[in-house]
Amino acid sequence: MAADCELCDSAGGETLWQDQLCRVVLVEDRDYAGFCRVILNRHVSEMTDLDAATRQRLMRVVFAAEQALRDLMHPAKINLASLGNRVAHLHWHVIPRFADDKHFPDSIWSGARRPGAARRVDPAALKRALHKLLQAVAK
Repeated sequence: MAADCELCDSAGGETLWQDQLCRVVLVEDRDYAGFCRVILNRHVSEMTDLDAATRQRLMRVVFAAEQALRDLMHPAKINLASLGNRVAHLHWHVIPRFADDKHFPDSIWSGARRPGAARRVDPAALKRALHKLLQAVAK
């Protein structure tokens, strides 16, 4: 735990899946349905702060989140990002992108290009898909 770290102090979204290493949360973002974060459960800043086996396990969770979103939402693209410039707690953004979203083809942190189409994701279906994909990771 680090002082004043929002990802140490809160879940960071609606928890869809969690084990001792990390959690997958659904971010409440009206413009980006399905926006997930994979958050390490301890305060670490960089991937290279982890040993190789832990990095691989964390990335399996990131890839499972990507696959679940692809299966449920059929986006044009999935954006994966690990920035941490504002919150220096290791986490990955997993963001389904569509050609008609507000910022496409730019990042979601760029200026908006259009109003964007409204989309929804069923959190329960996403949770089920993640649990199915991550059964082997938790062992």
